[in-house]
Amino acid sequence: MKLIKLDAIDSTNDFLKALSSQDEQENFTTVTAENQTKGKGQMGGKWKSEAGKNLIMSVLVKDFLFDNEQVFNLSVVVSLAVSEVLNFLNIPDICIKWPNDILSYNKKLVGILIENTIKSDGRIVSVVGIGINVNQTDYTEFPSASSLAVISGKSFNKEEIAFLIVEKIKENIELWQTSSQVLWKKYFNSLFKKGVPMPFKNLEDQNFMGIIQGVSPTGKLQVLLEDDSVAEFEIKEVKMLY
Repeated sequence: MKLIKLDAIDSTNDFLKALSSQDEQENFTTVTAENQTKGKGQMGGKWKSEAGKNLIMSVLVKDFLFDNEQVFNLSVVVSLAVSEVLNFLNIPDICIKWPNDILSYNKKLVGILIENTIKSDGRIVSVVGIGINVNQTDYTEFPSASSLAVISGKSFNKEEIAFLIVEKIKENIELWQTSSQVLWKKYFNSLFKKGVPMPFKNLEDQNFMGIIQGVSPTGKLQVLLEDDSVAEFEIKEVKMLY
């Protein structure tokens, strides 16, 4: 893979998007940064990281998505790739909190932000931003987060993790062509709190009980409600309370 290593940047996603718009970059070109000043999360949220301690990376993915209805497929591929690498590194109790946060022991380790651009010829080009808490140990300001180092008690080579993730993304994309249902099943089985009654909060700030049933092909969270109906929610339409 082509790797571009930066010391500091406002956003690796923005950098890679600009790079790919100006030049025909090879598939799976990857950008990493030691520090990111304007990291982004889902729906405009912020991603903050202690400089030099964590893995901040963006990966260019082309020739996988061909329809807007398919965009969540990449989220499945990537979240599984990251989960599988963390399992390989012996990080315990890994699960995927919909749509694609990665948790261990209910603590957030990974945030993923995928940004898609439709080219003039109809191609969809994706920039996959991945932020992994690796060697940072102070989470006083972020009590719901943790890191690989905190959980495992040892430090990790960030570049090695980046290579493992890109290779696993490639592997999953190849597998998708013949075994997409296998990957969807793995994703469903990895979902945080799937099948467990739990409280949620909706956009009207109302709390309700529900049971996660799965995720629709377009990425909506499917929740069984107390009246036995199943509601579907877009990202940011519902919040899990745990």
